[in-house]
Amino acid sequence: MGKRIFVLLAALAAWQNWERIETFTGLKPAPQVAASNADAPVVLYATTWCGYCAKTRSFLAEQGIRYTEFDIEKSSEGRRAYDALGGKGIPLMTIGDTVIRGYNPEGIKAALR
Repeated sequence: MGKRIFVLLAALAAWQNWERIETFTGLKPAPQVAASNADAPVVLYATTWCGYCAKTRSFLAEQGIRYTEFDIEKSSEGRRAYDALGGKGIPLMTIGDTVIRGYNPEGIKAALR
């Protein structure tokens, strides 16, 4: 009688935790959570006279990437955010939590993957 109860309890426990058992034994792969910046907000800190800022704007437009721009010479909010990011040059971009300094098309593409 004791063996039957043990087997019954073991079967019940297995049934209640079947998804964990499948994942642990490799019968079912664990769900992958992709950390992607594809939908992350893109913010450009720039000036009107900067040539590399213009190249960055052109690149973003060519790629169809939506972004918010702050002119750090005209926007006090933009300047504060730029300074908080340790801004020491332009253009400076944020894509989600990723900071990209200078004109860097490959860095932008990589950050959006």
